[in-house]
Amino acid sequence: MSDYWRSSGSCLPVSGALAEADWEAHRSAVFGAAYRILGTVADADDVTQEVWLRAAAADLSAVRDVRAWLVTVAARTAYNVLKSARVRRESYVGPWLPEPLLTGPDAAAAVLVDESVSTAMLVVMETLGPAERVALVLHDVFDFPFDRIADVLGSTPAASRKLASRARARVAAVEERPRASKAETERVLKAFKAAADAGDMAGLIELLHPEAVYVADGGGKVTAARRPVVGAAQVALLAVRQIEIRRPDAFRVIEVNGRPALATFDGGELVWLDTVDVVDGRITAFRRLANPEKLARIGHI
Repeated sequence: MSDYWRSSGSCLPVSGALAEADWEAHRSAVFGAAYRILGTVADADDVTQEVWLRAAAADLSAVRDVRAWLVTVAARTAYNVLKSARVRRESYVGPWLPEPLLTGPDAAAAVLVDESVSTAMLVVMETLGPAERVALVLHDVFDFPFDRIADVLGSTPAASRKLASRARARVAAVEERPRASKAETERVLKAFKAAADAGDMAGLIELLHPEAVYVADGGGKVTAARRPVVGAAQVALLAVRQIEIRRPDAFRVIEVNGRPALATFDGGELVWLDTVDVVDGRITAFRRLANPEKLARIGHI
């Protein structure tokens, strides 16, 4: 670690050990950094555990900013994981969607929630290179200066600034989109569900933007569209056909990644998780997560 973490004074007990209470105070920031960089709950959990083990074994008595030290370790670890994960994702079957993170009152632990953790933002961030993603998260979410980011990336402050700037330009379109309220998003989700169950094509088309885009992530584990489907009529027809093929018996609106999502069950098993972007009362983007491996971890933070 660079010297900017250190001071002559002690910020921890004389032993330098990180107390469990101190760790719990910073755990959500550690997990939040890892999840934003990786987009998967399972990998972020692994990184968080590794950071805790390293912190518990380290002498942090001279560290003047424990939170920043922990987030830095998380970012560096997640950066290494992401570089190898990108290779694996190149062989992923069909579109890749981020693993959902349960937030709101159902979450098992507090999570730092903002636009950077939204599903729409994570989808765009997946198009960034690993270094761009780390630079953007550390600077724009955690307010790290570029010399600290350079330390994580093994780069220079100037190069890190360019990486963050380039990444910011890529995600600007998402940040500038008009954002429907949670109540409006939930209303549209429920209306879409009711119309699909009833086979109401006209009602579905009315709820969809003419250029609406449907993306499904089955991961090769279950049947799902391998390519995005574009257009209100095409998306509506697909929604009706899916209900005809498999008619689930229950649904519930939950909060994931800070926004309402529709969880659909069949025989008590979670089979679909739908998230949407809504503009002027109409769905512009419809994302269906059906990969059972990703669905299995909802509720685990």
